[in-house]
Amino acid sequence: MTDTEPKGRDADGPAMVGGPAVIGGGPAGLAAAEVLARAGHAVTLYDRMPSVGRKFLIAGRGGLNLTHSEPLPAFLARYQPESGPLAEAIAAFAPTDLRTWCHDLGQSTFVGSSGRVFPASFKASPLLRAWLRRLDGLGVRIRTRHRFTGWSASGGPVFEAPEGRVETTHRPVLLALGGASWPRLGSDGAWVSLFERDGIAVAPLKPANVGFTVAWSPVFAERFAGTPLKRIALSLAGTRVRGEAVISADGIEGGAIYALAHRIRAATERGAARLHLDLRPDLDEAALTRALSDPKPGLSLANRLRKGAGLTPVGICLLREAAHPLPVAAEALAALIKAVPLQLLEPRGLDRAISTAGGVRFCELDADYMLARRPGTFVAGEMLDWEAPTGGYLLQGAFASGRAAAAGMLAWMERAAAGP
Repeated sequence: MTDTEPKGRDADGPAMVGGPAVIGGGPAGLAAAEVLARAGHAVTLYDRMPSVGRKFLIAGRGGLNLTHSEPLPAFLARYQPESGPLAEAIAAFAPTDLRTWCHDLGQSTFVGSSGRVFPASFKASPLLRAWLRRLDGLGVRIRTRHRFTGWSASGGPVFEAPEGRVETTHRPVLLALGGASWPRLGSDGAWVSLFERDGIAVAPLKPANVGFTVAWSPVFAERFAGTPLKRIALSLAGTRVRGEAVISADGIEGGAIYALAHRIRAATERGAARLHLDLRPDLDEAALTRALSDPKPGLSLANRLRKGAGLTPVGICLLREAAHPLPVAAEALAALIKAVPLQLLEPRGLDRAISTAGGVRFCELDADYMLARRPGTFVAGEMLDWEAPTGGYLLQGAFASGRAAAAGMLAWMERAAAGP
């Protein structure tokens, strides 16, 4: 842990045994704790790590992408599934609401050229510090180094803590334990076996927003590992996205790949995914054909591609990876540049994924995000069976589902207080 990493408030003394609890100190859990505390409840938040928000901080290392500014219908279309409880939660706490929430914490935001929304500081730590100060002011008790291990005979959550086994009688309880990506930051998916043992249906956790392997030639892999592919487009089964990617020694990764990740993963499960890479999406095939026609005498094919088509060395070598030998006719070259075939073999493992797909199936929850098999227990965040690409969609989904589940907890407590 660095000196700049916010620790959160770790309450002294024995753990509280009653009242509402949130288990998991990521964005979904922190958002839920804030909603509950604002409603006047004494909330205890547990996390198994020494401090909360660790994955949130990692997400901000390259500039914290909070959400996206595109219209809500297009925004919701980025999610799998596109409709249902999560879409309703995001509609209730939309990207504009998330920006307002940030501004209320004293953290202004701006829209980048890509439409993505960032805090003005471009960092996660100032926002997390301000958020933890707010939670502290609302009386939220944060207890770290408490790993959720299941439920006691009385139905309360049980923890493994520094002092040993801790049984509590918290009720209601919200679980926001994350998926299985970045396990060293706290979300290791260990909860899956607990749920399955309880008879709760969990879709298998799979890597999302992850790179895929490609059988590059040794020469290409050695020369271009780490090289970016800028201003490209990828197509798969009729779906086309523009963006950027990065060549790795064993494959390809990056935003354009992540935007198609769930489709690519499904295709690789059937064998392999055959994509087409457009190296010049800003030019149509006819324009490329004209640019490549009538080369100067003595001009090499590589220089013809560089000068006529504006390709970089990595782009030229991608063509060579796809076609042996390269065509020389302008029409054939242009067609290849606009649709370089690329075969992706399999996704990298969960430990290298930015996020995970799969999780608690929504059919196990009621409209308030409560488990039907465990009344009084709610679930939010990446534990649920949804996925989205990077670009602000992941954090928006976590914030929105955490707040929606907290609203469900409040409704449950009101019904319990009213009695039969």
